[in-house]
Amino acid sequence: MQASSLAAVSCDTKSATNGRRWAVEDVLALYDMPLMDLIWRAQEVHREHFDPNAIQRSTLLSVKTGGCSEDCSYCSQSARYETDTARERLMPLDEVVAAAKAAKDKGASRFCMGAAWKGPKDNDLDRVLDMVREVKALGMQTCVTLGMLKEGQAEKLKEAGLDYYNHNLDTDKEFYGQVIKTHTHDDRLDTLDQVRDAGINVCSGGIIGMGESRKNRAALIVQLANLPKPPESVPINNLVPIPGTPLADNPRLDPFEFVRTIAAARITMPTSWVRLSAGRQEMSDELQALCFLAGANSMFYGDFLLTTGNPDIERDDALFARLGIKAV
Repeated sequence: MQASSLAAVSCDTKSATNGRRWAVEDVLALYDMPLMDLIWRAQEVHREHFDPNAIQRSTLLSVKTGGCSEDCSYCSQSARYETDTARERLMPLDEVVAAAKAAKDKGASRFCMGAAWKGPKDNDLDRVLDMVREVKALGMQTCVTLGMLKEGQAEKLKEAGLDYYNHNLDTDKEFYGQVIKTHTHDDRLDTLDQVRDAGINVCSGGIIGMGESRKNRAALIVQLANLPKPPESVPINNLVPIPGTPLADNPRLDPFEFVRTIAAARITMPTSWVRLSAGRQEMSDELQALCFLAGANSMFYGDFLLTTGNPDIERDDALFARLGIKAV
């Protein structure tokens, strides 16, 4: 890219981070920048809004595993696929609280609880509300991902003290039907609207490496950035192909494309926490450091996510020490 073109992109980026709506072509232009220029720009944006040497750490617990009626092609918890994930009932309250205490003791500041449902039934939601209250009482930020919400459920979660509701857009609207057919992209947006209207922080991102194009990845970033208010947390997942799911044989994504996606998320959503999520176990320490440089400032911390592995705590602590990073 010529210097004049780089200057134009940088200028365009500055105006967009100040409130202009993004177009897919804008984000594709970011993806097309030389990688070092893109990371530099992302780091500039990052330093305007965050401590560049601080990473927020969240722990994720599956409080109800398997048996989901949805057909998400990446998910081991779908009842439609033959995977090694066993069905489990909703966890007892005392076990959830014990897990949250352990996560806090190990340095996590946010505790996320996930349940494999299309959406929660009211009696199940009541039990989750108790979990939110008890974890909140420990002094931790609380987050849940329960699927699609019905009218009035977001308000109950808010009253219980919920800080964040996770509901990922997963992928670009145009590519969505190739990954999920049992509900629509608009269904997900409806739940995000309910969460936002209830006054709960939104946690929403996506999964890359599912066979989508770069344009699809750029469009996902645009759809997130152009929400009425960008999500406060943006998890970026790198597909973990799981045996038994339709995406089990998907080839791994170029790691630098993942870094470009992190950078694009940081530039377009400058005040959001951009989280390294699924797929981090397969990343080298060097690749993770490059993602932090590109603007990632949050991560899942602990040995497991919902059903997939995560780097062990000792490895993460050692990486933080090597990089001079502090946990927040």
